[in-house]
Amino acid sequence: MEAIVILTNLPTEDSAQRLAKQLVATKIAACVNIMPPCVSTYRWHGTIESTTEVPVLIKTQRCHYDAVERSIRACHPYTVPEIIALPIVAGLADYLGWIVTETTDNP
Repeated sequence: MEAIVILTNLPTEDSAQRLAKQLVATKIAACVNIMPPCVSTYRWHGTIESTTEVPVLIKTQRCHYDAVERSIRACHPYTVPEIIALPIVAGLADYLGWIVTETTDNP
């Protein structure tokens, strides 16, 4: 088991809520934190842009990364959405075990 956190940003709180519920309901994420809106500034096609986005933190297992990425891409309006996976290198053992339990199909 390798626990990871996947970061993404969505354009609205509603779209973030829909994604969170879908990921948890399908057991490909144990927990999704929807953060307060923020302003992101970036260069896109040679122009500096700023927009309000809703940051989302997704806790899951590495084996579910591809499914989470597909879910984000399916609901995301951006051509190139931010989807970044970070390893969890240390954490409370009970919490990490809970991630595994919540993202594993039980017979």
